[in-house]
Amino acid sequence: QMADPFLYDTGERSHYGCLGHEEQIEYLKAYICRPSFFTDKAVIVVHDVFGWRFPDIRYIVDLIAGHGYITICPDFFKGTEPWKSTDHWGDFADWMKDHDPTKVDKEADVVLKYLKEQCGAKKIGIAGFSWGGMAVHHLMLKNPQLTAGVSLYGIIRDSEERYNLLNPTFFSFGEKDHTISLDQIFLLEEKLKQYCKVSYKIKVYPGQVHGFAQLKPEDMKPDDKPYIEEARKDMIDWIKMFV
Repeated sequence: QMADPFLYDTGERSHYGCLGHEEQIEYLKAYICRPSFFTDKAVIVVHDVFGWRFPDIRYIVDLIAGHGYITICPDFFKGTEPWKSTDHWGDFADWMKDHDPTKVDKEADVVLKYLKEQCGAKKIGIAGFSWGGMAVHHLMLKNPQLTAGVSLYGIIRDSEERYNLLNPTFFSFGEKDHTISLDQIFLLEEKLKQYCKVSYKIKVYPGQVHGFAQLKPEDMKPDDKPYIEEARKDMIDWIKMFV
């Protein structure tokens, strides 16, 4: 087994019984979980390369819904194959060409429309992991309907138009993420100080690798658990502050 430079170990995952259900929204399938009471607040969750059916991401959807948000994870891959842990790393760049995290605007609009018209959502936030973290960074520069964003270990692409965020955004990173160097994180911070007019926050979690924040409780290593729980609490706190 070749060391994957980007994907975290999906290893043996414990089974997860989801609390939500699947729905068809225009041309997109989506996983939705609603709190037990009425709310006009919603959160879109953007999955990582493993797609919208990956148990870890559904666990996160249910977790956010438990805090009182209509929470939805649409299939941003539009029915195409997600990356699988058995796929060859050498093919990853090609796969990414057909799965560009900056080409999610149309899908985001479909979901925003659904949340507003069908669910009565008035305030909508977004949280994304890895591939989804890159998508969130992109959408927070483009879509003013998203009142707050949380980007968890989205690879940072440096270009001048990456820093003028429209609404409050929280960037979460693992210190030991070998796909995102601390230099890149410092650069992001420097550029945001220069260009960003809204609230933002950058936080690095000690000892954590790529993909750390979406592990289900039974899959966590004891040493990582406090940081995973802290990252999740920080995500929820940010959403609660602005959504």
